[in-house]
Amino acid sequence: MVKLIHTLADHGDDVNCCAFSFSLLATCSLDKTIRLYSLRDFTELPHSPLKFHTYAVHCCCFSPSGHILASCSTDGTTVLWNTENGQMLAVMEQPSGSPVRVCQFSPDSTCLASGAADGTVVLWNAQSYKLYRCGSVKDGSLAACAFSPNGSFFVTGSSCGDLTVWDDKMRCLHSEKAHDLGITCCDFSSQPVSESLGLRSKVLRKIEELRTKVKSLSSGIPDEFICPITRELMKDPVIASDGYSYEKEAMENWISKKKRTSPMTNLVLPSAVLTPNRTLKMAINRWLETHQK
Repeated sequence: MVKLIHTLADHGDDVNCCAFSFSLLATCSLDKTIRLYSLRDFTELPHSPLKFHTYAVHCCCFSPSGHILASCSTDGTTVLWNTENGQMLAVMEQPSGSPVRVCQFSPDSTCLASGAADGTVVLWNAQSYKLYRCGSVKDGSLAACAFSPNGSFFVTGSSCGDLTVWDDKMRCLHSEKAHDLGITCCDFSSQPVSESLGLRSKVLRKIEELRTKVKSLSSGIPDEFICPITRELMKDPVIASDGYSYEKEAMENWISKKKRTSPMTNLVLPSAVLTPNRTLKMAINRWLETHQK
């Protein structure tokens, strides 16, 4: 029999998400705050609420150890907090500046994924707080993400109902229409509830099917041949003013549709000029000729 234990009514607006650690409960709201409660008696911690975001907070999650809390917001930022004292550890701005809808730690706490309304997904280094990898889905905004138990893969769900599987280098391994309506949650829990069992099993089966293919791909294609934006083999590489090479069309779209920042460093690009990387293009063509043989 279900029994009501406690009711919390401290937020001034809708509660968008809640998360548990071993000892704490975190909640976030349209009222721009995150609140922390002790699981012993559900009293609010002295340093709660946590305030920084200038717009609604959409998602919050604890690191596996429970010592760090991440929150993300319409203001385009993902913030890391020390749960013991409420100190703000880092503010990470989504490269596109788009509202961030979801965030999730990897199982080993080394990475944090953040997904935005424009479909961009970013992997952050959770120790240095620097951008590690960046990618994007084809359609819809990101509304859910989950890491596999070993952290080798993670899955994102979009508002269009698409399910996308990524590897730890932000290569898109598989994408399909999983639902007619948008996906709001996905999970790799070791003991899934019956409602999510079918979806989880389907994803895991697809991952198993892709393992051989991915292993061959990752061992065959040099990482420098892959565009950091599309995570696909480059056909027409160009050098941007941040010193990195990208697929020409992808970088042109990045500059025209998003803030003029580097997809790799998140810093402002000194110039929008793109220089053809002929040396890299010849190297890719040589690799393709050998690979096709």
